[in-house]
Amino acid sequence: MLARIASACLASGRNESDVELVAITKNHPAEVVAELVDLGHWHFGENRDQEASPKSLRLAEIRPDSKPTWHFVGQLQSNKVKSVLRYARVIHSIDRASLVSELAKQLPKFEGSYSGFIELNLTADPGRGGVLPENLPALAESVLNLENFELLGVMAVAGLGEDPKAEFEKVLTASRKLQELAPSANQLSIGMSEDFEVAIALGATHIRVGSAITGPRPTNA
Repeated sequence: MLARIASACLASGRNESDVELVAITKNHPAEVVAELVDLGHWHFGENRDQEASPKSLRLAEIRPDSKPTWHFVGQLQSNKVKSVLRYARVIHSIDRASLVSELAKQLPKFEGSYSGFIELNLTADPGRGGVLPENLPALAESVLNLENFELLGVMAVAGLGEDPKAEFEKVLTASRKLQELAPSANQLSIGMSEDFEVAIALGATHIRVGSAITGPRPTNA
């Protein structure tokens, strides 16, 4: 995996240090995370609080000296915000005003710094997670008002069956619009196991890779 990232960075004239690899460990036990920690990896992503919360506690038990950074990458329900903030420092899926309101309520209760991305909906389906690009500026304004929270940029998932290059170019357009409001919010959480090399070529700063690192997820999970 690291060799593929290095090759993609070399091909696009980028430094490997400019791309953060977030290992998605969904449906894998804390022991798998511990193995990756032993190999020197520190950034892990989960998309379900009911799995991630006990997993983070279990990891703390079996690797008490490790201090990994947990990223929450899935659709975040407002009633799970408090639980998620106990372990995750980076949230990739801010997508609606009600979620921002709950973050504003819960963030002052926690110490330390938090950061995250606004998730974009690249489809014509308003029921899918993510904010539509035309609604990005209004949501960004509210995120920028959050206490103790840094808006890093935008996140998106390429649609099934869609050309990832075309999909990620839409993200670049939205990112430029966001930077008119917040020049420092220039990071891009794009790219997964199937398309991260395309994402790196287009400027991804965070790639979310699961099966290409951990192998197939357990079928009984």
